[in-house]
Amino acid sequence: MDEMIVTLNELCGFKSVTERTDDPACPYGTETKKALEFMLKTCSDFGFRVKNLDDQIGYAEIGEGDEIFGILAHLDVVPAGEGWTYTPWGATLADDGYMYGRGVVDDKGPAVASVYAMKDLLDSGCKFKKRIRIIFGQTEEAGDWDDMKYYREHEELPSMGITPDADFPALYGEKGILHFTLSMPKKKAGFISVSGGQASNMVADEAKGSVDCNGVIRDFYEQGKAAHGSMPQNGKNAISMLMAEVGDATNRCGMANFYNRYIGFDIHGERFNLDIRDEESGRLTLNVGKIEMTEETVDLKMDIRYPVTFTLDEITQKIEAVVRNEGLTLTVDSHKAPIYMDKDGELITELVKVYHDMTGLNDEAVVIGGGTYARAMPNIVAYGPMIPGRECTEHQRNERIMLDDYLLLRKIYGEALRRICTE
Repeated sequence: MDEMIVTLNELCGFKSVTERTDDPACPYGTETKKALEFMLKTCSDFGFRVKNLDDQIGYAEIGEGDEIFGILAHLDVVPAGEGWTYTPWGATLADDGYMYGRGVVDDKGPAVASVYAMKDLLDSGCKFKKRIRIIFGQTEEAGDWDDMKYYREHEELPSMGITPDADFPALYGEKGILHFTLSMPKKKAGFISVSGGQASNMVADEAKGSVDCNGVIRDFYEQGKAAHGSMPQNGKNAISMLMAEVGDATNRCGMANFYNRYIGFDIHGERFNLDIRDEESGRLTLNVGKIEMTEETVDLKMDIRYPVTFTLDEITQKIEAVVRNEGLTLTVDSHKAPIYMDKDGELITELVKVYHDMTGLNDEAVVIGGGTYARAMPNIVAYGPMIPGRECTEHQRNERIMLDDYLLLRKIYGEALRRICTE
């Protein structure tokens, strides 16, 4: 088996879903720390210079020069969920030509391919004009990016770079990302119990609840299809299905009544007056990723990706206008402002040219609804791993990538690094 696949299989074996702890030696969970330590050791064995920044984040570096070309990757993943054909905790090569596992696309696979591209350059004996530094984050999926904040406070910033965590041929913009919670008092919500989904940035694939229907306790269960929260059209939201079923059974469930009136199966926030768009980045998307019950409330965890020419205040004002009259409260959990770069800038132009030369394809740079570490530092471009037209399976069960595409990643990243960072 290819050495790179062996490395990826071991990395994917760590269940590195971010878990916050009070232990400064393990701030984001034991599995996430193991993944970081594994990659730093792998890079050290390859002859890279490595540094662990107080277990918050780490990096590995090759080359020489005053400037740093950064590769911002993340080793944390979203939860695996149930129903996989192959184990999610590994990289399984299947007979259909795909490699399966949580993180093979987002973002462990591209991180490993980038490391091997760096190794190829180092082994070639080429002369560097820039340092190449791959930075391993641990909280990208968690949303707050404390790891990148720690890096910015303690280390030199790259002058330019990539994050291998989106699409080819390159991204020159990303929509704004708003994660928020809508809370309804439990007494008004009307559920005896309710739960569903795993994270705001995932389309919920399961949901269940119990409701008193005219003195009879009824249990409801719905199974949908997971997808990335930035592409709700690719999934089937089990929470929306649950609310529709409960609403058909009784009109005494306050949360279901609210949900069916203002959300339903909408994915563009139509009934929140949020169906907005711009020429640069397209249409807003809305996803309900999780529902949970606390001691006092029933909470909806939601995800909005909004066009680059709009602001957070414009979005939250529209939501507030609806919920304040319905007895719900809005809490902003996290927010990342949109980014928008020059499509014809030097870095994007060079990266797109490499992609064209290596693939023979003529796709153009785009704007997406996903959020990447490109927002974490200036002059960082999201670059791969997905080739346009391929099925997007990140954040879904059976996350997978074509083996041929994965092996090509190493070559594309290697050629980009060679052209930009060597003489």
